[in-house]
Amino acid sequence: MNHMLSIVVTALLLSVSLLQATSHSSSIDHILKNGSRDGLKIEANVAFTEGPAWHAPSRSVFFTDVLNNRIMRRVSDGSLHVYRNPSNRANGLAFDHDDRLLACESEGKRITRTERNGSITVLTANYQGHAYNSPNDLTVDSKGRIYFTDPRYGSREGMEILDDQGTPVEGVYRIDLDGSVTQILAHEIHRPNGIAISKDQQFLFVADNASGQPLGNRKLWRFEMKPDGSVNKESRKELFDWRSSLGIDRGPDGMTVGRDGDLYVTAGWNFHDAPVQTPRKFKAGIYVIDPSGKGLVRFIPIPLDDITNCTFGGDDGNTLFITAGQRLLSIPVD
Repeated sequence: MNHMLSIVVTALLLSVSLLQATSHSSSIDHILKNGSRDGLKIEANVAFTEGPAWHAPSRSVFFTDVLNNRIMRRVSDGSLHVYRNPSNRANGLAFDHDDRLLACESEGKRITRTERNGSITVLTANYQGHAYNSPNDLTVDSKGRIYFTDPRYGSREGMEILDDQGTPVEGVYRIDLDGSVTQILAHEIHRPNGIAISKDQQFLFVADNASGQPLGNRKLWRFEMKPDGSVNKESRKELFDWRSSLGIDRGPDGMTVGRDGDLYVTAGWNFHDAPVQTPRKFKAGIYVIDPSGKGLVRFIPIPLDDITNCTFGGDDGNTLFITAGQRLLSIPVD
C-alpha cells in the first residue's frame, strides 16, 4: 500500500491513461457490463482505492478512498456508503478482535481505532517522541497485538526516527495490549509496505517495496515470530523477488493470507510510462506465494495497473476483494 499523495495522483493519471490507450480497456469495459469469465467484477468506483478489510457482522468490505480522504463501506447488497470523512488519508485497514476498525493514517502519521460509538482513539502517533514516516499497513495477531509498517515514499526530508548513527529508519512496529510500542524491524527491510501473519502465528510476512529506487528491494520476506510478539531478525527468508534486469518492475504492495495458508500478494504493472507503454516482466495481479519458500503457486491477472491490496471476505470467506486504481474488485477463489 504506498503512497504519498503526489505519488497517488501520478499513479491515478497513469492508470487512466493506460485504460484509454491499451487493449486492457476493453477488458475493463467487459467487466463493467457483464463480469468476466473468471468471475472478476467491479464492486465500486471511487477515486483511488486502498486497504480493504472484511467486516463479517455487517457483511461489508471497508476500504479507503485515498484521494477523497475518506473510508468507504461496500455492503453485500451492493450499496456503497461513506463510513468516515475525513480519514486523515487513511491507507491500510484491519479489524481487531472486537470488530473495531483500525487504520493507518498517513496524513496524521498515526494508528487509530474507531470505537463503536464513532469516536476515534489514537493508539500511537509517535515512537519515543518522534513522528512516524507514514504508517502504511497493519495486521493483528491472535492475542490482539497490532503490527504496522512505516515507510516513507516521496521526499525523505524531515524523517524523525533515526538509528544510533543518524540514519533514517523505515521500520515495522508492534503495539502491545498495554499500549506500549516496540520497533521490531529496522534496516532488515528497505521500505516495508504490506504485512501479514501466518495462520499458526509462527511467521511474520513483510512486503519490501522500494520500487521508486532502481536498486531498491522488491521482495517478500518471512521472519520467525516468538510468543512475545518479537521476531528473529536472523531468520529472514526471501520468498519472492519482483525485480527484473530492467530494474523498473513494481514490487509487492498489500497482501492477505488465504485459508490454505498461501500468501495472496498484490504486485506488478501491466505497462510502464505512458505513452511509451513498456511491457513489464511482472504483470499486475495477485501473486499466490507458498509461505514455506517454494515460490509462486498461482497468478491471478488483473487488467488494471495500480493494484494495491486485497483481502478475503464474503459469506463463505472465499471472495477475494481487490483494490486497484479507481476500483474495488472481487473474484471468487477456490
